[in-house]
Amino acid sequence: MSVAPRVEHALNRPTMHDSVLGMRATMWMKVLGLGFALANTGCIKTMLADGQIEATRNAAPSFDGQGDYELARSAVSASLAQFQGMHYLRPNNEDALFLLMKGWTGYGYGFPQDDWEGAKLGSDDAAIERAKFRAQQAFERGIFYGTELVSKHAKGFETARKNRDSLKKWVTENFTKKEDAENLFWLGYAWALRVNILQDEPAAVSTLWVGITLLERSAELDPEFNHSSASIILGVYHARSPMAEPDQSKALFDSVIKRTEGKFLLAHYNYAATYACVKTDRELYEKLLTHVITAPTPDPSQRLPNAIAKRKAARGLSREAMMACGFDMSQPVPKPEARP
Repeated sequence: MSVAPRVEHALNRPTMHDSVLGMRATMWMKVLGLGFALANTGCIKTMLADGQIEATRNAAPSFDGQGDYELARSAVSASLAQFQGMHYLRPNNEDALFLLMKGWTGYGYGFPQDDWEGAKLGSDDAAIERAKFRAQQAFERGIFYGTELVSKHAKGFETARKNRDSLKKWVTENFTKKEDAENLFWLGYAWALRVNILQDEPAAVSTLWVGITLLERSAELDPEFNHSSASIILGVYHARSPMAEPDQSKALFDSVIKRTEGKFLLAHYNYAATYACVKTDRELYEKLLTHVITAPTPDPSQRLPNAIAKRKAARGLSREAMMACGFDMSQPVPKPEARP
């Protein structure tokens, strides 16, 4: 919209007798003049876009307070389209890259991966493959934008990935601040989730150490970031099989639950779905999942993650899921009453 009519209106205004009003008019003219200069250089567009992106990132954590799973699914899908538009306008803006990295990763875990987990308990192969494909695509987009983002802070990620020692050296030397934990977490998380969805493909599984190395560094820099989520994922990793490091897994989960005062229910869910499952500890498994389902929302700011945890826990207590863990199903499955 042109500002020229405003200038004409100001110039034709009756003479002001109040010196204060006169001074304000002069200041307004200066602002309009500045507007012309900025418009001519394209700076207004840049400032507005950067400001909107920054404001969106600052407001993004409030979304976790949304407890309606289906509403959240629709909202996240719409938000991703918005983030893509922001990135198109400002391709080098790090906040836009962060929103895309986190957005695609969180969407992939909360929705298409959840569809995949549910479908695997049934017999609809087409549904399983459809959900798997969508989750894989989401995680690969998260990795793509995350790789671009960390590369703005330090060059050489692609080269450092030749082996675990070189990557560990690279992240240790280049990411030394507490705030670096955030980017490393979301990229490492996206990487680990992609491997999980492709767990039947050896080529993908062979790269799991990349995500784990990033998550380990994130946990070193800020153990409490995002409710100690890096430690939760590392707990899952150490319970990847009975022959892995289940004792280390248990220690991590116990530490996270204590640190978060039991308010982040995804810790309890993952504890059950990994450690209790590989140890075939049905008593612990049922205790943890029952707690998730029956616990009232302990933290209003985390309604969405806790809603996801409750959804997964309810499915985890199905006969099919418990059989997949290898439990003796001669005893009845508990039917705890869900709490919002």
